[in-house]
Amino acid sequence: MTFLLVTLFLLIPYVALILYYRRSWASIKDFEPTENLNENEMPFVSIIIAARNEEFNIGKCIQSIINQTYPQSHIEIIVTDDHSTDKTVSIINSFLKENIRVINLQNFTGDKILNSYKKKSIETALQFAKGDLIATTDADCIVPKKWIETIVSFYKEKSPAFIAAPVVFENPNKNDRLWIRFLKIFQSLDFMTLQGITGASVEKKFHNMCNGANLAYEKKVFYEVNGFEGIDEIASGDDMLLMHKIAKAHPEKIMFLKSRDVIVQTQPEGNVRNFMNQRIRWASKADKYTDKKITGVLLFIYLFNAWTLILAISSFFFTNEFYLFLITVFIKIAVELLFLYPVAKFFGKQKLLWWFVPAQPFHILYTLIAGWLGKFGNYQWKGRKVK
Repeated sequence: MTFLLVTLFLLIPYVALILYYRRSWASIKDFEPTENLNENEMPFVSIIIAARNEEFNIGKCIQSIINQTYPQSHIEIIVTDDHSTDKTVSIINSFLKENIRVINLQNFTGDKILNSYKKKSIETALQFAKGDLIATTDADCIVPKKWIETIVSFYKEKSPAFIAAPVVFENPNKNDRLWIRFLKIFQSLDFMTLQGITGASVEKKFHNMCNGANLAYEKKVFYEVNGFEGIDEIASGDDMLLMHKIAKAHPEKIMFLKSRDVIVQTQPEGNVRNFMNQRIRWASKADKYTDKKITGVLLFIYLFNAWTLILAISSFFFTNEFYLFLITVFIKIAVELLFLYPVAKFFGKQKLLWWFVPAQPFHILYTLIAGWLGKFGNYQWKGRKVK
């Protein structure tokens, strides 16, 4: 009886939460500009990229920005090189464009050991940014041709202080080994879920989420909230922790831009170790959010997954718990698929949903491990050990 009561206590709110996210995602209108941009009124946009040892990615990233439909005369690209030891800087300099600038972070930090080099990279770049509107992406990303044009149209029409926009993982290579393909598909499904929750929660002002691979905000607002002051010693969170600071000052001006023209593509991790380090890094800031609603949601989801695992273990010993476990997992999968299908359709990734069921046990385990180590463990990122 106790198992049943605890299961109902967790399962019913979980189903309600996922259905709420589904309705909220469906309520977001796809953005379509209502008028053409007048070049005389186009804001200057500073695009900031923090890079560390990205010789295999940075060239493609910059080229995708050069290919923008937005006039290059109204764009600058500022790349902060975070102590790279490869060809990252020489590749950037090979573009020979006046609107591309490389800043050597070491010139500003010396040999000082930091806990968040990325925040320092962005903060340093902002000192030189000429644009009133700041857009950020990552060095391993590819941005679509209408990325800046659509962001600016949205900015002009809606007047947001902070824009969160969609990110998706690239499709796995068909030549990858089966387990590598599964790992990348697993990441894509997990990441699409996070993106759907991001859009839904920001739209309804339920809680605020975003990803630094696709953000835009006003420079004046960054300085109004004193930038990363107060969160600069937290290893992760150059995106969400900043978002929460701005949301506190401008709660009605935090918006999600739902448009296929701004979907930024990034790369999934190529091995389990890097994947877990990435997710542990994300989880490490879970108790640092000033928006306590998201902390509560994350804790609740963690507890629900932990209880599902307890049911799975108990089902080996007790028949009643076995059936309870099956029913719980069936309902969990059904409601999550109901939520994820329209999100996958938006990203054009419906075919990946065939992998959703076999990915379930791995998802439960990784959620519990990453959540625990994010709070109590260490992780490696970009060749550095972080606490």
